[in-house]
Amino acid sequence: MKKVIYKITYPNGKIYIGKDLTNSINYFGSANSKLIELDFSEQERKSFTITKEILFESEDISTINKKEVELILKFNSNNPKIGYNQWPKFKTE
Repeated sequence: MKKVIYKITYPNGKIYIGKDLTNSINYFGSANSKLIELDFSEQERKSFTITKEILFESEDISTINKKEVELILKFNSNNPKIGYNQWPKFKTE
């Protein structure tokens, strides 16, 4: 079964990168909802569009696991100013 790494882009431009081991069209990740809620007003939440982009595909779970971390670091989505990934922990200089 094909597994994927995807990038979710929120209306504020922040991103979340994750993996889906089932390649479900209806899976939009497990980003921390409470963290995302802080960035949007009640009004903004009434009409909310996100984009899901498939960045990488593989049948091999080991490859997917490695690639997920690689892409989180490449896109810097663990930097709270850029994205919602909380792992690997973002290190400030």
